[in-house]
Amino acid sequence: MRTPLKLSAAAAATLLALTTLTACGGGSPAGADAKDGGIKIMVGGLDKVIYLPARLTQQLGYFKDEGLDVTLLTEPAGVQATTSLVSGDVQGVVGFYDHTLDLQAKGKQVESVVQLAHAPGEVEVVSRKAAGSLASPKDFKGQKLGVTGLGSSTDFLTKYLAVKNGVPTNSFTPVAVGAGQTFLSALQQGSIQGGMTTDPTVAQLVNKNLGKVLVDMRTPEGSRQALGGPYPSSSLYMNTDWVNSHKETVQKLTNAFVKTLKWMSTHTPEQIAAKMPADYAQGGEQLYAQAIKDTLPMFTKDGVMPADGPATVERVLKSFNPNLKNATVDLTKTYTTEFAKKAG
Repeated sequence: MRTPLKLSAAAAATLLALTTLTACGGGSPAGADAKDGGIKIMVGGLDKVIYLPARLTQQLGYFKDEGLDVTLLTEPAGVQATTSLVSGDVQGVVGFYDHTLDLQAKGKQVESVVQLAHAPGEVEVVSRKAAGSLASPKDFKGQKLGVTGLGSSTDFLTKYLAVKNGVPTNSFTPVAVGAGQTFLSALQQGSIQGGMTTDPTVAQLVNKNLGKVLVDMRTPEGSRQALGGPYPSSSLYMNTDWVNSHKETVQKLTNAFVKTLKWMSTHTPEQIAAKMPADYAQGGEQLYAQAIKDTLPMFTKDGVMPADGPATVERVLKSFNPNLKNATVDLTKTYTTEFAKKAG
């Protein structure tokens, strides 16, 4: 009886291998580049409003319309998403453009192919308890300030606000607390006095009277006031080598994202909220729609990098980042407008 069992096991193994191959590549819709199979995109927090176009594109069916088989994955912070890209676990990241500069200084060539936003969408907040002693970034000294993760864009921007206001980066403590409920809990418990976060966390914080806004960078105007210029943030960035060898697929991805940006610009926050998964509206539908409304100004309508945006990001990063301070960065290699300008 042993021989039939061995044959059955071998047959099962073969069948499993074939099934796996089909799931990874052969199951992609017609029109997708066959050699690509499924495309994995890591998002630095799928439920964050600053990255809303990623899930919305999927919800609207625009990836499928382009013949793409896209899987969206999530990490709580952009720096962790970047690690997934560099290690080859995913083909793209929806995260902050500033990581492309940081990576170039470390010898990794990554570029933004769709620029989703021209303002950070980030907000520096302070807890109700600490509001008396923490009234502006000038008061950061000695404080524990929440960021999504160490080395994340929230960490970068917090350090810039400190340096801009004469506060050395070693005089306060950044604390990795993620976003959403973990951020709110840290603020309530006093393990942080303030911090940088995004909607819908900001909307919930204000609604529950847990704290207030110190610096609002959800609009281009707020970005200019805080950072001295437009700060391109949320983007789809990918390894340059992969982009150059998969241009047809990258164009299709760009088409889908740009179509979403245009859709967002012609629909109300309530209509946008209605398209998103119900569990994203943890503070209730009305509060979630308000969070989208407050953040909408940060998004571009065409996916094209703003002309003076990269220089602002470089100036901000060089003000505190030791990896970039004396590094020569070729900004033209950190983004491309080739695909967005072709998108219809």
